[in-house]
Amino acid sequence: MPQTPPQGQPDEAMVDLLIKQVTQGLSSAEQRELDVLDTETASAYLRDFERAAAAVTLAAGTNGHVLPPQLAQRIARQADEHFAALAGGTARGASVARLDDARAARADVGTQPAAGAAPRASRSGMYGWVAAAACLVLAVIGWTHTPTAPELPPVADLPPTTVVPPAPPAPPTPAEERAALLAKSDSVKVTLGVTKDPAARGVSGDVVWDPATQKGFVHFVGLASNDPAVKQYQVWIFDVARDQRYPIDGGVFDVPAEANEVVIPFDASLPVTKAAAFAVTVEKAGGVVVSARQHVVALGATS
Repeated sequence: MPQTPPQGQPDEAMVDLLIKQVTQGLSSAEQRELDVLDTETASAYLRDFERAAAAVTLAAGTNGHVLPPQLAQRIARQADEHFAALAGGTARGASVARLDDARAARADVGTQPAAGAAPRASRSGMYGWVAAAACLVLAVIGWTHTPTAPELPPVADLPPTTVVPPAPPAPPTPAEERAALLAKSDSVKVTLGVTKDPAARGVSGDVVWDPATQKGFVHFVGLASNDPAVKQYQVWIFDVARDQRYPIDGGVFDVPAEANEVVIPFDASLPVTKAAAFAVTVEKAGGVVVSARQHVVALGATS
């Protein structure tokens, strides 16, 4: 069974009609048969056949001049190859007749006329060459007009990929910052001694101070939790350059319920020339400007 050619390429029946139209002309019935075929494809290939026929006509002439032997052989060889592929075995159809015409034309025109012989310009020989040229055009078109690849089904649109930037590193905890400060050679560590205040029962603690940044950390284990709405703990910094009655405020802090150990960052509200001692008191909510020192929880000197 003949195979259906790819879209945009002629089938065997169209090839036969086009070659005959170029070489001999079509009858009314054949013209109607060609008209019902793919008009756009037939028109495109008809122009190729006509150009080939014109080229061969100019090359062969009408005065008996023959084609160059190499060109004649190439046309015949490519015609053989084309129709062998087109026929697909034994089902060659009417195209084989066109191939036979082309071969006969090659034998007819490809031979040099004898000296003094009359010019040969028979219509059958000329049409045979046109048929051979049409075969050459088919072969060339078959190589250059590659079938269009079948259209693939559309790929489903995928939602755009959302690039999630990496999360920034978590800030260090107060305990980590305290450990880093302890590693500095110029940091000051003071062990806090507890007092007889009820809030200081069973408490231990220390202060780590950085003279360069004027910041520090107070560290307690066992300090009682507080109610921030009623009272808060407050840090004090005693400066050797100031009156000891007025230590510098280091801010207030809270101890959450069931928190056995706390590390609290603090900084000085005024510049500290040199820390002489640190203290932690219990004050009213929000802290005070000057402590009455009625509830001193812990106290420690630098030296």
